[in-house]
Amino acid sequence: MAINSLLFSILFHLCLAPLGLAAPVSTESLDSSWHYGTGGGLIGLIILVLDIIVIVEVIKSSRPPVHKLLWCLIVFLFPLVGLIVYYIFSNRSAYQRGSGYEVLS
Repeated sequence: MAINSLLFSILFHLCLAPLGLAAPVSTESLDSSWHYGTGGGLIGLIILVLDIIVIVEVIKSSRPPVHKLLWCLIVFLFPLVGLIVYYIFSNRSAYQRGSGYEVLS
């Protein structure tokens, strides 16, 4: 029981870590506002692109619809942690669809 609460605590802190790393919004004049981000930046853009790739991969897979929905919700609600968890625990090779063509013998 203690291990479950420890794992939950670690997962919870990993989900909140990107919020602490977000850049502050500038309260100064508009001329120097390009020095500050709104919490996204280049890293946020990269994570967004990777999350979109994961969601498209999940939707195109041969998983049952409930599993597709759960994976999409995990990646949507926890973008960075969901992405990592998907690539580690999803068993992607078992659910990949073929290219649509059969090999002629």
